[in-house]
Amino acid sequence: MTTEFYGESDWECSSGPILTRSFDASADLWPHGAGSEAGGGDKDVLENGLHPVLAVGPKASRPINLTGVVVTYNDKNDRAEVNLAEKVVVKAYVANVLTYSEGAASTFDTSLAIGEPVYVDDSDPLAAGVTLSRSPLNSAGGVNPLAGYLHYAQDDYDDSGVAGAGASTSWPQTVAESLVYTLVCVMLTNDYGTGNATLT
Repeated sequence: MTTEFYGESDWECSSGPILTRSFDASADLWPHGAGSEAGGGDKDVLENGLHPVLAVGPKASRPINLTGVVVTYNDKNDRAEVNLAEKVVVKAYVANVLTYSEGAASTFDTSLAIGEPVYVDDSDPLAAGVTLSRSPLNSAGGVNPLAGYLHYAQDDYDDSGVAGAGASTSWPQTVAESLVYTLVCVMLTNDYGTGNATLT
C-alpha cells in the first residue's frame, strides 16, 4: 500500500553490506512526516518496522545529501538507525515519473530497466509512502539526491541454465504511461561522481 512506507519482512534484497549510523529523524532525515513534501504536503509518519529510503542532511544541501535506508526507528527519542552502506539492495516503491510539468503533461518511464537511476523525491504528487522516483528534479524544480539504481531481486534472476526451466526474470518491467508505483529492489549508492551531482 503506497500510502505507507514499505515495512514487510522482505525489505532487504541483499544480506549486506551494513554501515549503520544514528540520526535525529526530525532534524536530519527527509522526506517523512507532516509538511515534509516540497510543497508542504505530508509523507507517511516514520515508525519502527518501516524502511523508507531517505535523504540525510538539510534540504538546502540538495542534491549532494547522503541517502540510506531506515533500519530501525525509536519514537521515544526520535532516533533512526540508517544503513548508509554502498551497494546494499533494498525493496521500495519507485514512482515512474521522469519529469514534472505545470500546465503541460508530465512524462513517465514505461519500461523500468535494471541499472536505471532513482532519486529521493519529495514531490507532492507522489503517494505518502513513496520517497523514490525516476525523476532527477522534484515538482518544485529542486534537484533530487541520487538514491541508487534499479536492481534484481533474488527471484528475478533467470536460473534456467542452473536448474532447468525455472526462469522468473521479469525485467524490463512494462508499466502504464501515467503515475504508477512499482515495488522493486534498488541498489543504494552514495557515489556522486557519475550521478546528478559532484562534490567539490
